[in-house]
Amino acid sequence: MADNLSDTLKKLKITAADRTDDSLEGCLDCLLQALTQNNMETSEKIQGSGILQVFASLLIPQSSCTAKVANVIAEIAKNEFMRIPCVDAGLISPLVQLLNSKDQEVLLQTGRALGNICYDSHEGRSAVDQAGGAQIVVDHLRSLCSKTDPASEKLLTVFCGMLMNYSNENDSLQAQLINMGVIPTLVKLLGIHCQNAALTEMCLVAFGNLAELESSKEQFASTNIAEELVKLFKKQIEHDKREMVFEVLAPLAENDAIKLQLVESGLVECLLEIVQQKVDSDKEEDIAELKTASDLMVLLLLGDESMQKLFEGGKGNVFQRVLSWIPSNNHQLQLAGALAIANFARNDGNCIHMVDNGIVEKLMDLLDRHVEDGNVTVQHAALSALRNLAIPVVNKAKMLSAGVTEAVLKFLKSEMPPVQFKLLGTLRMLIDAQEAAEQLGKNVKLVERLVEWCEAKDHAGVMGESNRLLSALIRHSKSKDVIKTIVQSGGIKHLVTMATSEHVIMQNEALVALALIAALELGTAEKDLESAQLVQILHRLLADERSAPEIKYNSMVLICALMGSESLHKKVQDLAFLDVVSKLRSHENKSVAQQASLTEQRLAVES
Repeated sequence: MADNLSDTLKKLKITAADRTDDSLEGCLDCLLQALTQNNMETSEKIQGSGILQVFASLLIPQSSCTAKVANVIAEIAKNEFMRIPCVDAGLISPLVQLLNSKDQEVLLQTGRALGNICYDSHEGRSAVDQAGGAQIVVDHLRSLCSKTDPASEKLLTVFCGMLMNYSNENDSLQAQLINMGVIPTLVKLLGIHCQNAALTEMCLVAFGNLAELESSKEQFASTNIAEELVKLFKKQIEHDKREMVFEVLAPLAENDAIKLQLVESGLVECLLEIVQQKVDSDKEEDIAELKTASDLMVLLLLGDESMQKLFEGGKGNVFQRVLSWIPSNNHQLQLAGALAIANFARNDGNCIHMVDNGIVEKLMDLLDRHVEDGNVTVQHAALSALRNLAIPVVNKAKMLSAGVTEAVLKFLKSEMPPVQFKLLGTLRMLIDAQEAAEQLGKNVKLVERLVEWCEAKDHAGVMGESNRLLSALIRHSKSKDVIKTIVQSGGIKHLVTMATSEHVIMQNEALVALALIAALELGTAEKDLESAQLVQILHRLLADERSAPEIKYNSMVLICALMGSESLHKKVQDLAFLDVVSKLRSHENKSVAQQASLTEQRLAVES
């Protein structure tokens, strides 16, 4: 065999020079047979013989052997180590030229050769790009698209595969194909050739490649991709095939226009059916499919239009089915149900309807099942839903009387930052009412935990929400007892630090809370305010031109309130506040200018 191969390679060199097609064909047949028996070893011999350069001269349109030469190249390029040598031997340019051939076998083998050379090879892709190969293949797809004879379908499959290998995980080449308008052609292909499994599969992989790119989404949205994919999805019985469609649906469904198209094409009904079929199965692939289907369902609800369409005023079949997931014993369904409710709860009308129809009790029952060693993702999702539901003013009192704060406080001991973050957000949304703020603000365990979380430097979200909740407890309760609890728990220094936040809204909340502390319990808080250097911070805020008008205004209100304390009054005098304040009398904001005059008078009297 080895001797035969060496002889063939020698003979091929001689024959190639003479261009005698008959003996050339015999040599190529021998090579193809050797490649079938041991591709790797034969490829190594071919590389060592220097015959690759000869192939370049054999790739001519008028020869009867051209298709076989391209076939040999396609076979050897299955080996990773042969792809760069094929490029170096100058095979790409003649192969790309052959894409203009009218001979179907030549086109087929050329498509295979170029596709294999491009597979996972930067050099191969770059050479095909420079030779302009992609545009010719895209044009072929367009012109062959409607032909359903077996030979054309085979060619279409090869060309799809070639483009896939050419652009896989390469953003700039994917963008190039998108600009060439390949997406509408592939969508059309999928519709016409949906009975051809190999071609359908190739289209799906190509979609999966392209759908990751943001610029592709608009092109996809202008086609009937949603309808075609849902049609295809309904026909799939095998798990693997459905999985392939899912892999295309997920990135596409990130686009709001496509979300709506998928909903209108009936995808949701398919997903609900899968959930129903797989919910009681303990097979690994069924569990995976249940997760994929329910996750995709939640993703579709992230679009405002698609969500509202499925809510149907709270009467919709989809909304009712999702509600039934929450009391389920399946953690994945509990999670998807709670996330879906959080997504439905994105406008006041939906929130009010859901609270009036008992959703809060369902979510509290779910949380109750996950207090001890619970599932963190379910806790997080249920708290997210409760937080969103608490946004409309009319819902707050209803949720408080339903016992939501008690249910949420059970998670105070959680060590998971995502759960802590949502717990804080939910409580902050609920305590607009004075009574609720007072009740929570006197809860020593809660306040101590908040003070601890105010130092969670690794988790900015938790730290920010803890500060905001501390401030909110004071602002909404206006209670001396709440202030005393916060002082005793060491919370004052955090409110002072919050006044220096980069977010104006947080600075403002802190200054208003500190002004209430100074007005109601200055004696209790005096030492802490002094050691946290509040007066120095206020001087900085007033002197800083970048401070927002409301920050300057509230800083001056606070300065006046601090004058009741001897030690803080002395700090104010030491820092020459009069200079800074008098400049603010001419501030463009009227409220700031008026407050500056009042503060100046107060400082002058007290000095």
